[in-house]
Formats: sequence, C-alpha cells, structure tokens
Amino acid sequence: MCRVLEVSTSGYYAWRKRPASQRARDDHALLRRIRTIHEASRQSYGVPRVYRELREDKVDVGRDRVARLMRQAGLQGISRRRFVVTTRRDAAGRAAPDLVGRCFQAEGPNQLWLADITYIPTWAGFLYLAIVLDVFSRRVIGWAMKGHLRTELVLAALEMAISQRRPESVIHHSDQGCQYTSIAFGKRCQQLGVRPSMGSVGDAYDNAMAESFFATLECELLDRTRFETQREAKFAVFEWIEGWYNPQRRHSSIGYLSPMEFERRHAEEQKRGGFAPAPPTTFERKGRAQEGPGLESEKLSTEPR
Repeated sequence: MCRVLEVSTSGYYAWRKRPASQRARDDHALLRRIRTIHEASRQSYGVPRVYRELREDKVDVGRDRVARLMRQAGLQGISRRRFVVTTRRDAAGRAAPDLVGRCFQAEGPNQLWLADITYIPTWAGFLYLAIVLDVFSRRVIGWAMKGHLRTELVLAALEMAISQRRPESVIHHSDQGCQYTSIAFGKRCQQLGVRPSMGSVGDAYDNAMAESFFATLECELLDRTRFETQREAKFAVFEWIEGWYNPQRRHSSIGYLSPMEFERRHAEEQKRGGFAPAPPTTFERKGRAQEGPGLESEKLSTEPR
C-alpha cells in the first residue's frame, strides 16, 4: 500500500501513532452535545434549532459546523407531511365574520386566539383533538380530546383556555366547521365575552397557524407512534403539548424561544415598563437580511425543522 500511494513506511507508522488533532477532539466533544440535544428534542430538531440550543448554552460554534457534524453523524430533523382537511360544514349554520383576514399578528397575549380540530388514529378508532392557540406566543392554552366530533369537544377546549387566561376581550378565530357555527358555541362565546371569527370555506390559509401546529404535531409525534388505545393516545398528546411543545420547543417565528419562555420575557418587560415587540410576520422573516448567527430566513415548511 505504501508503494502504491508513494509514501514511506516510516511516514505511515508515524501517522498511525499520531494523536487526533485538537480540531478533531473538539468536533468529537461537540458532536456528543449535538446528540444530546437531538435526543432531548425527541429527534425532531434539525440544524437551525440545534444551533440555537448550542448558542443559548454559550457554545461558540458556527451554523455550518453544526450542519457538517449532523450530516456526518446522520442526524436530521423531521419534515412535515401535507395537511389533510377534515372540516365538516353545516350548510344551515350561521358563520361569524372574518375579523382576522389572514393577519396572524398580536401585540400581546389574549388578543387573538386560533382554534381547530384534528384526528388522531388509534387501533380502537379515531380520537379527536381540539385546540385553542394564542397567536402572540404560539402557546396552546386550551385543548380537549374526545372520541366524537360534537360541539362539546370545542367547548371543552374553549373553557380550558378561558379558565387559564380569563381575557377581557379576545378574538376567537376558526374555520366554518359545524361545531363552531353551532348555536351552543355561539351562545357560550357571547356569555364569555369572546368575539367569534371565521375564515372562508375550503381555504387552509384562513387558519394557517392552527393547521401549522397540527402539522408539527403530526410529524413529531403522530407519524412516529402507533397507539393501541385512545387512553394511550391521550397521554402521549398531553405529554407532548404540556411537557414539550409549550415549555421547551423552540419556534423560529418567536426568536427560537419556547412559547412559555417568550411569554415570560414579555411579562418581565411589561413589569419593567418596557415593550416586548410582537413576533415578526412571515413576510418580514423572508425579506429580512441575516443579522447574525442563527437569524437566517425561514425556509419552506418541507425543510427539516
């Protein structure tokens, strides 16, 4: 082999005995930390969020280096699948006006809530999940799971959101599903001082943020797990929302903070008399030039997150 490669035998043995370079040792130590972060994220984080996690831990590293090490180790985030529409509209139901107009922005909590329903397949039949999401922080503030799609499902999610937040006046935006256009739901919103808002029929973009949450839930949990019973599915979804999504999962749209951390920092700013800016819009993120490590523009949702 030495003759073929035209190197000396002594040079070969010197290379064998030579210790790893400092760069290689640093890469090895960094990769251990990357693996720990990746596992802690339930193997869902891609390069952007792993990089932000390292920067939050005061690790001086470049994004390209993180990408190289993850690629060499075969570590990657999860890509979202296409969303499936499941809304059932009541032709006789009376829809509320659209008070949002696809402008999913809020300057503070409890100004704009989004609501929607999705299904969770189990061996014992479908389990249905209704959620209420605060646009300001992307936090799930109300949720309910039942084995049916009756109005009680969305009412339970709304009641949970009201009991946790007790808003004075909030817009509740949803699609025109029969649960949200029902008389019982409308009366309850009137009693609670909630202002119903609904998008147009058959247009996913009119409730895009809620559907984006479901896409995250599907790719990070539902597509990777098979539930034998509805009880097992309820526990897994509860643990994912309250144990991972709300307190820990980093969101690129709110500065790579978790929803609870974003709200905590906003509350601290309010106590000091300062002003915590609202999250940037999608168009602002796409058009903004890079302002430093980790502030790269948002990619399409099909890219591993």
